[in-house]
Amino acid sequence: MNAQLPDSTDVLIVGAGPAGLALATSLARQGVDAVLVDRAAGGANTSRAAVVHARTLEVLRAIDVSDELVSRGVTVPRFTVRDRDRVLLTVAFDKLPTDFPYTLLVPQDITEQVLLDRLRAAGGTVHRPYEVTAVEQTAAGVTATTSGGRLIRASYAVGTDGMHSTVREQAGIAFTGDTYAQSFVLADVRLDWAGPADEVALYFAPQGVTVVAPLPGGRHRIVATVDKAPERPGVADVQSLLDTRGPRTQPATVTDLVWSSRFRVHHRLAERYRAGRLFLAGDAAHVHSPAGGQGMNTGIQDALSLAGKLTAVLRDGAPESILDTYGTERRPVAEDVVAFTHRMTKIATVGSGPLRSLRNTALRALDWVPAVHHAMAMNLSELATADSTAPA
Repeated sequence: MNAQLPDSTDVLIVGAGPAGLALATSLARQGVDAVLVDRAAGGANTSRAAVVHARTLEVLRAIDVSDELVSRGVTVPRFTVRDRDRVLLTVAFDKLPTDFPYTLLVPQDITEQVLLDRLRAAGGTVHRPYEVTAVEQTAAGVTATTSGGRLIRASYAVGTDGMHSTVREQAGIAFTGDTYAQSFVLADVRLDWAGPADEVALYFAPQGVTVVAPLPGGRHRIVATVDKAPERPGVADVQSLLDTRGPRTQPATVTDLVWSSRFRVHHRLAERYRAGRLFLAGDAAHVHSPAGGQGMNTGIQDALSLAGKLTAVLRDGAPESILDTYGTERRPVAEDVVAFTHRMTKIATVGSGPLRSLRNTALRALDWVPAVHHAMAMNLSELATADSTAPA
């Protein structure tokens, strides 16, 4: 049973994805009154985002989540970029300057459940299903209207409500960018797979990029760009992707389809992260290609950075001007991630023969340069763009 929806709070959080849950958990653990509402009747029950990078594990230690996630996921010490059977570039994480020298593969529904458990342990909850339909602010506070006409008053409101954010729309914040021409296939499968069990493989092909990554329980995650993906990709669709883009010498065979979906990908960034008493975090602030698996990670880092600043103001009496530093610190991080993942996607989807050959030759040459390995690992893990004020 959900607790009764309060009429007022210090911080209203709209959207109970990973960013919203992380923000609510951090505030609750620090004694700041926060209300988290979500329009869905239940949380995630599919794996969706499955990559948790080193920097995210670092900041999640502040809310006692990292160890539990690691215990429930698969640690992967490297990424490889491949053209069929040929390895073009290897990115290793084992030398990174962190307590988490790997990428963690753990389904999003598990990540959300662990965050929800921590939120409940801190005395919080998710109020469902309440859709915020309007947000108004004055110098004194924020008033949000939920479905059914229920009003909630707060000192501040945070939109963690995704790409189609009501909070961002109500705040009048532009969300600029574009949409990739291709659609993406997302699938969790069981494979007869001769490839390494401890790496994420990115297969570059003229038809598009395909990612094969291990998941707990012997499953694999497949992510692939497709010109026109079916709404619910089946076994034959995923098998075709692996046949035309994956390994040739020891082909992979799909033995079971656990879950699949089709989605379109955008690369967009909010013009600003704050409008008065309204803030944005996660997909409400930035969306980009899934290349590198950085979307959820950047959103969780946003949330924990903002939580520290709201706590400083609401609990510790810090000047409200400190809240301006949230956008100045976090938006450049998202800008770098959007640019980095866009470059990866464009490079991966080069279709013409001469350009593809040139790309492969360049990547093979770069594979001999240790500095390139380190820079790629730092970027993928988001350690390169970690803002100094986020919890560590």
